[in-house]
Amino acid sequence: MNPVRTIVVGVDGSAASLAAVEWTVGVAQALSARVVAVHALGLLDRLTPDGPKVAAQPHREEINEVFENQWCGPLATSGLDFDRQLIDGNPVSVMLATIEAEGADLAVVGARGAGQAPSHLLGSTSTQLALRADIPVTIL
Repeated sequence: MNPVRTIVVGVDGSAASLAAVEWTVGVAQALSARVVAVHALGLLDRLTPDGPKVAAQPHREEINEVFENQWCGPLATSGLDFDRQLIDGNPVSVMLATIEAEGADLAVVGARGAGQAPSHLLGSTSTQLALRADIPVTIL
């Protein structure tokens, strides 16, 4: 079994996403792993998890500020080697591309993110990622 050196965590501001970030911090500290937090910026996005969707591009700087300073808050105080990436695109495609680009050994996502589709016990993003990633995926 290869050691876990790099963990990619999906971040969208939801409660499940915060749980994923906090869990990732604990695991990364225990393993001395590097963390890459990634937010996929779509055509529409939210500034708050329960807020209305807004056109993403005109609010890109605001979304990035919330992403870096709030959604990734546990990373900032963790003492870990980490990076934050705001990338345009579909969450699954962005996560898969980031996993590959970073040579990640583990991916972490929340079970249900900002979409909160009640018909899915696991979110469609987490389900698709688990099915398509070629590394282990932890869904919280």
